[in-house]
Amino acid sequence: MARALLPEEILDLIDEGRLSPYYLFHGEDDFRIERALRRIRDALLTESARDFNLEIFYGGETQPEEIIGSARSVPFLANTRLIIVRGTEKFDTESLEKFLPYLERPSDSTCVIFVSDKPDFKRKFYKKLKSLGVALPFKQLKDRDIVPWIQNTAQEMGLKLDTKTCFYILELVGNSTRDLYAELEKVHLRYGNSADIEKVKELVIHSRMYSVFELVDMVAEKNCGKSLSALNRFLEEEDKKFGPLRIIGMLNRQIRLLWQTKTILDKGGSQREIAGKLGHVGFLAGKLTRQSRRWTAGEFEKALALLYEADRYLKSGSRPRPVLENLIITLCE
Repeated sequence: MARALLPEEILDLIDEGRLSPYYLFHGEDDFRIERALRRIRDALLTESARDFNLEIFYGGETQPEEIIGSARSVPFLANTRLIIVRGTEKFDTESLEKFLPYLERPSDSTCVIFVSDKPDFKRKFYKKLKSLGVALPFKQLKDRDIVPWIQNTAQEMGLKLDTKTCFYILELVGNSTRDLYAELEKVHLRYGNSADIEKVKELVIHSRMYSVFELVDMVAEKNCGKSLSALNRFLEEEDKKFGPLRIIGMLNRQIRLLWQTKTILDKGGSQREIAGKLGHVGFLAGKLTRQSRRWTAGEFEKALALLYEADRYLKSGSRPRPVLENLIITLCE
């Protein structure tokens, strides 16, 4: 079985002009998938050639024979055709197996990219792509992987950030690559080629992003008054549908980080060990250490249960403000 490519490696292959005739992009990080698809499109096709040589199909809506026929078509006024098949998981097993002969004898002048949220690697089609090493997993990045991603993405924009600033942005924004990219764009537009942590703080201090960042920090400190004040500012500015769920997500992440920190400390671990295991630089590990001492293991368990309940209430249509206010007051007790 060939070694599976990492998502970022395909971008290097693009720059070298080396592409496989087909790939499977799979995973929940749809933002990174879309970025990779744009990079491939821009590398293979000029804007004027896209109307003739770029086709997008959807699983369950198009027959495999039509997609294969398109893939075998000769490029028009270009060297390559690009076929994107979205929602591949919507094909049934019989339909997927119709692609197998094409995988054995693909067109040299076409790149076909199958996109799937949750492929079933027990099926022959997916198993074949995986065995060839062309199934690229776009998983949600872990915190320790996000800082290098932030630095590399900023560098692609022409923006230089040091490690400390990248960790600050991670703590501020969370691990959504879409949100991180939007924040990097704002920093780049404001400061150009380089920015340090103080410039980033200056940029976000009055933004709605800062309100939720401050909220999470104050809950971790168990400062009820400032937590409610930050919540009020956030709810006044944030999207009413997704903003409350964003709060739940960031609080969940912070509680888990604090619990991990306390576990390491209770076993005799040091702040340096916390930084190493959780992938945080010293100043963030120090803050987690200080905040975790305000909590007991039982409180962490109770907090996660409360967050789960609050999430359920919000998704069932309850009014966000009373749900979140009650949650925060209980967490800070």
